[in-house]
Amino acid sequence: MKNRLFLNIFVVFLFLISERLISQNETNSSPEIKRLISKKRAFNKTYGYGFRVQVYYGDETKARKIQNKFKISFPNVYTKLAYNKPDWKVHVGNYKTKLEADKALITFSEKFTGLIVIPLGK
Repeated sequence: MKNRLFLNIFVVFLFLISERLISQNETNSSPEIKRLISKKRAFNKTYGYGFRVQVYYGDETKARKIQNKFKISFPNVYTKLAYNKPDWKVHVGNYKTKLEADKALITFSEKFTGLIVIPLGK
């Protein structure tokens, strides 16, 4: 008797779960969601993914000095020296969201000035 009751409850539970899983698959068929997904993909094609903090923009010698100073101050943060004729840029960090980059900018601003958050392009 107990086994039969348990089996019936289990079958009803499985039925309810399967209905919920099926209904979740229909969410992407909404035209609004499809429009938002295509809009996000277009944005990513234009602006790329993620953000970095720009520490310096100027001549090569000073850029290398600032990059070395930054590596000493924040050894666990990724640094990159980029050349864009005729100037050099020191970019630091790899952040998925602008909020993460802004938080890092506040931390870095204790030792460096003139910092800006830049989006990563493709």
